[in-house]
Amino acid sequence: MKLVISCIICIAWSFNVEAQKNLDFNVDISDFKFIKTVDSVSVTIVPEMDTIPPLDIKAEYWDHTVYNPYRDANVTFPLQLQFKDSTYHSPIGKQKVVTSRYGWRRGRPHRGIDIDLVTGDSLYAMFDGIVRMSRYSRGHGKTVVIRHYNGLETVYAHLSVYGVKENDTIAKGQYIGKGGVSGNARGSHLHLVVNYKGIAINPEYLFEFNDSNKIRANELWVTKTWTRPIAHNSKRQSKLKLLLSEEDAMTSLIKEKIIYVVKPGDTLSRISRRNNVSIASICKTNALSRNSIIKIGQKLVIEK
Repeated sequence: MKLVISCIICIAWSFNVEAQKNLDFNVDISDFKFIKTVDSVSVTIVPEMDTIPPLDIKAEYWDHTVYNPYRDANVTFPLQLQFKDSTYHSPIGKQKVVTSRYGWRRGRPHRGIDIDLVTGDSLYAMFDGIVRMSRYSRGHGKTVVIRHYNGLETVYAHLSVYGVKENDTIAKGQYIGKGGVSGNARGSHLHLVVNYKGIAINPEYLFEFNDSNKIRANELWVTKTWTRPIAHNSKRQSKLKLLLSEEDAMTSLIKEKIIYVVKPGDTLSRISRRNNVSIASICKTNALSRNSIIKIGQKLVIEK
């Protein structure tokens, strides 16, 4: 009996040494547990590896049927956004020409940017994610919404052809469809929206829309200013002041106010351009309408 046990121990030891040499997943021998039973000797290989479960971005508010499923979500500002990459993949395969920006446009909020294209041009996902919605949406027409792992959703609207289905797992740069004029579109273009829990953010605060495809910073703090179309002009890029820390974000909440004295030849439009604020913002701060008559010498509060 002793001889049999000795033989088993020798065989187990030989297996153990050989396994250490030939393991193809590079785990140190110290990572294994060896368990001895009473009547015999057995070897149990148990790799002690720490695994991080993948983030389940479908766990909450996962609804294919509505554009914004976050109706009852509580979003606190300022909010922090993080990016693991320094660049995004361009949503189109050619030079990006922004024809209309995030902001107030023709008396209505424009909660995205319009990028010029020809109907049939291919579109691509900006980041890894999962398709939450791929169907017709009122106003946006044929729409693809991709939820990403940092909490953002990117919206690709006015498509002519769908290239993905709901629940598809998407890689950065993957083909998702073709651009077009579906929905309420004046000419073929991509209407690109960036949402966080249903709240649109001015995409130009987050990304550079040129050939560099740069993300402006790996960590950004967003205040309500960057979500309010009334604070931006759809005809020009807003003045950027990136908030890279919570302290910066809290400091920015203290708004700067100046007094502007109306000069000869001034109009609300001219005052808006000179001070880089929207006409809507001037009107709201000073309780004016867009048709109000302003007089030379009149003092207006400009809130930046």
